[in-house]
Amino acid sequence: MAEKPENPYDMNSASFDADKYLQKLLKTCNLKQIMDTEAIIVKDTQTLTSEMQTLVYENYNKFISATETIRKMKTDFLEMENEMKKLAENMKDITESSEQITNSLQDTRTQLTKLTEKSALLKKLSGISSLPSKLTQLVSEKNYTLAIHEYSRAKKVLELYGDQPSFKGIQEDCIVIMNNLQKLLKDDFQRAEKKTIHLTETGELLLELGEKPSVLSKEMLQFATQRLHDELILLGDQTERDMIDFVDIGIEGFLNDLTLVTSSFYEMFILKHYDSEDDSFQELARANLNDFVNKNMTAYLNLVQERVENDSGDTQILLRALDRLHRRLCAMKNLGRGIDVPRTGIDLIIHSVQQLCQSHYKILKDSFSDNLSSIRLTLVTSNKNDGSAVSLNELIETLYVNTIEKVKGVLQNLLVFLNPEWSFNIKTEHKGVSCIEGIRENLLVAFLRHIASVMTSFSDINSSCPANLLLVLSKVCLKLEKGGVRSLLNLVDELYEIDSENSSTLTHETELNSEMFDAAKILLDAYVRVQGMNVSQMLRKSVETRDWINCLEPRSVRAVMKRVVDELTNIDGTLEELFESGQMQTTASSDSSRKTHFSMSMQGKQQYRSTLSNYTSSQTDNSLVHRLFSERVDIFNSTVEFSKVSIMSGIIKISLKTLLECVRLRTFSKYGLQQIQVDAHYLQLNLWRFVADENIIYFLLDDILGSAVLRCMEKNPSGLLMEPNAVDLIVERF
Repeated sequence: MAEKPENPYDMNSASFDADKYLQKLLKTCNLKQIMDTEAIIVKDTQTLTSEMQTLVYENYNKFISATETIRKMKTDFLEMENEMKKLAENMKDITESSEQITNSLQDTRTQLTKLTEKSALLKKLSGISSLPSKLTQLVSEKNYTLAIHEYSRAKKVLELYGDQPSFKGIQEDCIVIMNNLQKLLKDDFQRAEKKTIHLTETGELLLELGEKPSVLSKEMLQFATQRLHDELILLGDQTERDMIDFVDIGIEGFLNDLTLVTSSFYEMFILKHYDSEDDSFQELARANLNDFVNKNMTAYLNLVQERVENDSGDTQILLRALDRLHRRLCAMKNLGRGIDVPRTGIDLIIHSVQQLCQSHYKILKDSFSDNLSSIRLTLVTSNKNDGSAVSLNELIETLYVNTIEKVKGVLQNLLVFLNPEWSFNIKTEHKGVSCIEGIRENLLVAFLRHIASVMTSFSDINSSCPANLLLVLSKVCLKLEKGGVRSLLNLVDELYEIDSENSSTLTHETELNSEMFDAAKILLDAYVRVQGMNVSQMLRKSVETRDWINCLEPRSVRAVMKRVVDELTNIDGTLEELFESGQMQTTASSDSSRKTHFSMSMQGKQQYRSTLSNYTSSQTDNSLVHRLFSERVDIFNSTVEFSKVSIMSGIIKISLKTLLECVRLRTFSKYGLQQIQVDAHYLQLNLWRFVADENIIYFLLDDILGSAVLRCMEKNPSGLLMEPNAVDLIVERF
């Protein structure tokens, strides 16, 4: 960077020029400004002077202190130099004295070394002479480890001096003692009642005594398997303990022993190299160990799985037990390189989740079955005059809420498997992800389909369930279709973080909604059929039990017609509380009071009478056949909508069609025909308000009266029909 040009007017600059600065002030400033500038300069000068004095005083004290310190150090160094000279002279004297002593004691030290070696040899020889008795004593005391240790220490000496007569007897006695000890250990090794820790300890002693590793390794795994099998039998008898105690006993007993055998075998036969064995021995031993671990772990985990399947205790206790087991199995994975501990611990937990799902699924089905039984009993025992419409709404809400809340409770209970405090995380496993999705599919979706299936089964024609139960179930299916299915699926997706929208394998909401709607439709159709058949039964009995040939002249409407209308009114009242009315007539058409007086073409009585008066016998028969196969109203296959009018229309069509078929099977006299005319007119006046299209009723009632005319045994039956005014009078009087 270029340096800034020097400024003669800057008092902080080295090129400051006082004369030029004064001249500039005199030229540019007035008197007051010059005096102010002087005051400022005087003040700054005094401040700087004060600061300079302070700095001088402070540094002066430091300079004095530093001078004294340097003077003192110079004195100390002079004293230290004298001391070091004296120390060097003393060290020189000590070195010379040490050399003189060493030279004088050299011969003595050599003699002491030789004497020490001889003393040690004599002690060793004296120990060897007493070795047989010492070994015998240690064996009798069952201190086998120390006995083998003592023999191993003296073995080289005995082999070195064994040819000498004094040592040969000692060597032979020791060999006999150790052979007997080896046989004793072998027998002890094969005893089933011994604990696993004794098995490993005995195996190590046998190896030290020269047992062949290949043979001993196989025997060790064989006897260990027998001991572990016995422990599993004892563990299987612990049926009265809870799951945590059961797992703790298994960990402290079976798994600890398995770990001990595995780690000991690994150290004894895999890590060590034996010159007496070929190169493939270690790989073969590792393979045998893996097979041993896998078989025993499989047997143990199968036992735990069986206990989990039979466990009906608290889920939290079960999970704490499985968590402890999982931690122990994870720790066993570090037993040694190349040892494959089965990864079935997480598989056991996943199986437990699936098992619990099945258990909860059964609980849900039983709970739903109990709710249905309770509702059915309530409907059977309730009185029809106790306000059944309100009762049905309460039953519908009770069944729906109980079902939804029960499912939510089950989903919350199963969520405990995903608690982050557990050592396992089933979400990280492929099987675990499938298991979580299984909670959605095999529990929730399966239960929803079970609901639809069970409800639909009540629609069977052979079922004897109350008609109102069909209404309750149909409405529950509708509520599930409109929001229940969605809320439950959203809940399970949120709780278990399932991405059902982007999955091609998971059941979609629309599919379940469709099944629920179909179930509701089937149940509603069944309700229409059952109620239609109930009313039809009343009409059928009234026709079949009456003597239509010898009956009296009609004076009133038959009582059964009043009961039919009352029954339909009760049904209408029940439906009104549950369904929307739909499109229906609020008033009868202008000629609704005249249509049953009657005309086959619905154009007035005179035309009807003139039409029938022209019928011959053959024409009448042909007309009857034509009616049977051509003039047919679609009764059982008509679509019933979820509205009061549609349901009532279906019931009335079934009822009137039944009445029509019954009339076609009977023979009527004049008065019987007139009674049918009066009954039909009464039904016409009272049924139009239940349906959306009254023409259906008029058509069926026309058909009923026409069939009665055709089945009348009198001549010219159409001329026997009563006058409209007379019919009106009879009906109004009733």
